[in-house]
Amino acid sequence: MIHRDFPFKAGLGGEEAEEEEEEDTPWTWLAPPALARGSDAQPKANPGGRARQRLRRLPAPLLLAQSVRPCARVPAMARNHQVQKAKLAEQAERYEDMADFMKAVVEHGDELSNEERNLLSVAYKNVVGCQRSAWRVISSIEHKTEEGDDKAQLVNEYREKVERELNGVCNNVLALLDKYLIKKASDPESKVFYLKMKGDYFRYLAEVATGDDRKKTIENAQEAYQEAMDISKKEMQPTNPIRLGLALNFSVFHYEIANAPEQAISLAKTTFDEAMGDLHTLSEDSYKDSTLIMQLLRDNLTLWTAECAGEDGGEAGEEPKN
Repeated sequence: MIHRDFPFKAGLGGEEAEEEEEEDTPWTWLAPPALARGSDAQPKANPGGRARQRLRRLPAPLLLAQSVRPCARVPAMARNHQVQKAKLAEQAERYEDMADFMKAVVEHGDELSNEERNLLSVAYKNVVGCQRSAWRVISSIEHKTEEGDDKAQLVNEYREKVERELNGVCNNVLALLDKYLIKKASDPESKVFYLKMKGDYFRYLAEVATGDDRKKTIENAQEAYQEAMDISKKEMQPTNPIRLGLALNFSVFHYEIANAPEQAISLAKTTFDEAMGDLHTLSEDSYKDSTLIMQLLRDNLTLWTAECAGEDGGEAGEEPKN
């Protein structure tokens, strides 16, 4: 199914088919209708010679323009193939491959469709999710390991390795957002989606950063989240799943990164209450996503209010990976 629109010929592989197409194609579109392939009026004697004569008589600028026409559709075709490969990789749970395919799609430079946007998000969120989980486990072991222990050095080195990989993924995503995605966003929903994503990946960097680096990443995350919030309040319904997901993750940022539990609780409660009061506007298409995020907001509120009251709660829930 992936290659059904690819110009294969019977009995040939992809590369051979492409080469044969390139050899025949110019005579089809350069020749007049009477000489076109498949035409009943095509002369039997030396059609190639007549076509070459007409080719030589074409003005140089026209000849140059015509000569590149068959390649004009190749980037779009290649882009579509990358999207199809990303879908396959998702089904196979090969998220690093999926991220690579979607990175290539972004670098084509066109604005992403909603489906492509979600594929990109799912790919990188799963990749970075594994790294965040690994970092937490190793960091916990490191804290429990005594300094004089022979294993301490090994644990420290391995934690730093995972940290470098996590930072690399986050910086790749942030580069795609700044260079391509945010600039290309033509509607408020896309702009909010990408700014939220920017805030998320600065938050992930802040989780492992220290000192001035941590302070800077916190500021960057705060700025991206706040810009997204300002747009979402003006342009989107309270029940919109993107707006809800933004508020959920921004509240987690306040609680876990910025050490501002009161702001986290206030944002989560306000968002939940506004969505509850506007449920009648919820479309059937977004009902499942919106209600799931509302449930996570409520769970976090329960957890955080308990912790603020001195009880042990647990780990806050973020927006789902897919």
